[in-house]
Amino acid sequence: MRSFSTIKSSQLMWIAAGTLMVSGCGQTDSASNENAGTAAATEATSGEIVRASFNDDGSVNQPVGWREWVFVGAPLTPNALNGGEAPFPEFHNVYIEPSAYAAYSATGEFPEGTQIAKELTLVRTNNNAENGSSQEVSGVGYFQGEFSGLELTVKDNERFKDEPGGWAYFSFGHKADYEKTATAMPTDSCNACHAASADDDFVFTQFYPVLRSAKPN
Repeated sequence: MRSFSTIKSSQLMWIAAGTLMVSGCGQTDSASNENAGTAAATEATSGEIVRASFNDDGSVNQPVGWREWVFVGAPLTPNALNGGEAPFPEFHNVYIEPSAYAAYSATGEFPEGTQIAKELTLVRTNNNAENGSSQEVSGVGYFQGEFSGLELTVKDNERFKDEPGGWAYFSFGHKADYEKTATAMPTDSCNACHAASADDDFVFTQFYPVLRSAKPN
């Protein structure tokens, strides 16, 4: 039978070995993550931006997998807080295509080919109060209901050289069953507002903390 001191020494050896293994794994993971991040930034800034798909007639195809892009924010200006006539009464769930996000994180600028999708959802209806809020399990507030529209903005100065900043805006309809293609909206319908009020290159980054945080100082 081994003595207590022998067992204790053996246990300490295993603990020390385990600590070294964990420490080594942590260093490897950290280095791998750093290398992966550097590689992603390099790739994103080398022109490998995932671009929108356009048709011969100039229409753009519905983006693929936009709900899996980087989510940046969800502004809301409900009717009930805007005299019953808010210009944009839905939640705006905004996503940026990942390669464009990586480039923005690395350079602080939206690269050519940037795609930003905006999916609209109605305010949840559930015995709403006069201010449009509803009582839910988490408390009184505004909650998302059903999907009600999909829009896309694309930055492409070559394709849209006459649009301010090279940005064009598209709507796939304001119903859950979105259209498969969309044509560019008139400049005055979107770009004028973005030009007047958006904080960064026609993008309302003041409403998107993810983008503000990602932009390098």
